Amino acid sequence: MHLTFRSLSEERPSDALRRVFANGWPGWSQWMRERQKGDTPRLRDARRAMRRHMPELESLWDNWTDVCGGGDDAALFLSFWSPPRYLVHCSQAVMVDNDGPLLIRNYDLDPKLNESTIYSTRWRSRRVAGMVEGIVGLADGMNDAGLAASLTFGGRVVHGPGFGIPLIMRYVLEMCSDMKQAVEALRAVPSHMAYNVTVADRSGEWATVYLSPDRPPILSQRPYATNHQLGVEWPRHGRMSNTLGRARHLEQLLRVSSLSADRMTREFLSEPLFSTGYARGFGTVYTASYRPAMGKLELFWKDGTRLDWSLDDVDERQVQIAYSARGSRGAPQPEYSDGRQTLVSGTQRHQRHGRIALPPAEAADWRQFVKSTLDLVAKGAYGSEFARLAQFWCPARKPRNVD
Repeated sequence: MHLTFRSLSEERPSDALRRVFANGWPGWSQWMRERQKGDTPRLRDARRAMRRHMPELESLWDNWTDVCGGGDDAALFLSFWSPPRYLVHCSQAVMVDNDGPLLIRNYDLDPKLNESTIYSTRWRSRRVAGMVEGIVGLADGMNDAGLAASLTFGGRVVHGPGFGIPLIMRYVLEMCSDMKQAVEALRAVPSHMAYNVTVADRSGEWATVYLSPDRPPILSQRPYATNHQLGVEWPRHGRMSNTLGRARHLEQLLRVSSLSADRMTREFLSEPLFSTGYARGFGTVYTASYRPAMGKLELFWKDGTRLDWSLDDVDERQVQIAYSARGSRGAPQPEYSDGRQTLVSGTQRHQRHGRIALPPAEAADWRQFVKSTLDLVAKGAYGSEFARLAQFWCPARKPRNVD
């Protein structure tokens, strides 16, 4: 499995945005069609929400739509208002050394679902650069005011009216200059699912905000985040992702008085923080680090490949990364597509209902998993929440060679 990463830079939305859109829109548009069904939000509702919660982005949103030329469907998607459920996993941490704060993160998912682009822009008054998520959104990034931000999935099933987290990340980096402003922005904009956003500024101030659609944002003082908030609230996901194990590892690591940035990077490229469960939707796609005080951003991969830029000089580059599941000792994980396996990344496409065929032994394991899960649900062993969870997992994630 290979993925080509590239870096792009431009001042205003123009040719580079068109390239990002051409790369991502075929997969994202199919994801929308397959997942939204009868509960598609209306474009006018998206505009009202944008005008209420992120008015500074409304004219920019119109500009994105015009540049991309995608019509109403693209406009609705680019607003990221109440999108279908959207999961990324990830680990992230903050430390401070002689070079100032360091925000480092692993992005964990199926590589084919990543847009593999670092994109530098000055769409408003600030230079912003980060990893593309959702065409105009970001999974992590930094601005020229010295603010860095990163996200992880919050490990909760609940979803509701709100914006998709990639656009919230974009908004924070476009509008905020320090940790306190970022926290206030995160508190003000509703998120449609549970996410943990860690922000760090050049002064060394940092915070993690737990976002959820059904409760107020929660401010955490821990210098790390994995895939849970107030304990593990989605038990199966917690076990599958080893969120507690990764959190314990980070907690112990950050207690080391002699901890260096080099060791932190090595830890993020090693188990348990690094995962090779790519075919099962839980592999480390890239490791990113941000130095807000120095204006530096870097990408790392386990094979030793490393790219670094200065924030004010993100030149265009390209590198191909190979992924292999060999040597993984992680727990077995169900196939995960979340309806987005048709996302275009380079030349790799999957066109059959967003599902990947499993080897016979793994297909047999899947059948047994579904049968035992539904049997337990029928017996009332896990209650209504687990029943809703089973409804979400079993049909959406069934491999194509499993009846």
